[in-house]
Amino acid sequence: MSIKRVVPRKQVQGRVVGRAKKGSVEKRKDSGLGRQLQDLREQVDIVLPEMTARIAALEHLLLEKQLCTRKDLIEARQFVRIQEAEIAR
Repeated sequence: MSIKRVVPRKQVQGRVVGRAKKGSVEKRKDSGLGRQLQDLREQVDIVLPEMTARIAALEHLLLEKQLCTRKDLIEARQFVRIQEAEIAR
């Protein structure tokens, strides 16, 4: 009875070459993008309330120092909303 030999797989640049797994690269790419998106969401969740508070404090100071009126602030907010709507198109 002959002894069976284990034939080693070919090596390419120091790695063992095996069968290609279908979809593995796509899954890794999707999970990487998903992770980046989640990180971005967390950063926005942290920064947005702080920015909102700073803007409110600045508006308060502008009114307190009588550098602008409440009407000016309302018009400025409307202008920003219009600009955002144009960008979203």
